[in-house]
Amino acid sequence: MAKDFKSQSVVDGYDLHIRKLIPGYEVVHQQIQALLKTYVKEHAHILIVGCGTGYELGYLLQLFPHWTFTATDLSATMLEKAKQYIQPLNASHRVQFILSDVTELKNEQSYDAALSILVTHFVSFQDKSNFFEAIYESLKLPGIFITFDLTQIQSEQELETLKNVVEINGLSSAQSTAMIRRLTDDFYPLSSQETSDQLNKSGFNPIMPFTQILAYQGFIAFKN
Repeated sequence: MAKDFKSQSVVDGYDLHIRKLIPGYEVVHQQIQALLKTYVKEHAHILIVGCGTGYELGYLLQLFPHWTFTATDLSATMLEKAKQYIQPLNASHRVQFILSDVTELKNEQSYDAALSILVTHFVSFQDKSNFFEAIYESLKLPGIFITFDLTQIQSEQELETLKNVVEINGLSSAQSTAMIRRLTDDFYPLSSQETSDQLNKSGFNPIMPFTQILAYQGFIAFKN
């Protein structure tokens, strides 16, 4: 059964669970921070596609005090959690929250950068082209897109390794087994080459991988 991101209990436990589920979670976010600091100007408007509970939004608000953000999610429960998460930062005036799919955004505003972290692998195969194209169209020239997702599992050994690492991170054997069962229900992963091809087809060039941890891989793509 696919995980219900509109469930309050799922949302409340998400931040703890995701750190057990994703190897190198904090390291990936450090890399994202470094990329944004390198490629994005001091005053910028950032699109966060699938903002979840607001963790990513929260640290970016603190690190980049002159940036403004548009944060989207398909779950009203997630958006409410994100609003609560950033409230102590006194920075809500710098964020516009939108309950919407990125393909439904009205592009009166253009963004300097867009982030889709652990989101694209939930987009169905038939919708991925529209998803990437919508992000491309939303960006200014020049603009960057950073994505980090699960890629296709290539072998039983790779699947077993993924199961082992989440148990090392703190998941129980029952939880890791449930995770493996949910891969078919929850995820629509592309291969590394397919991801690059889809991004290129949407207009991005160049496209560069910036990290890989087991089956999870991150790309930075440029609109020039």
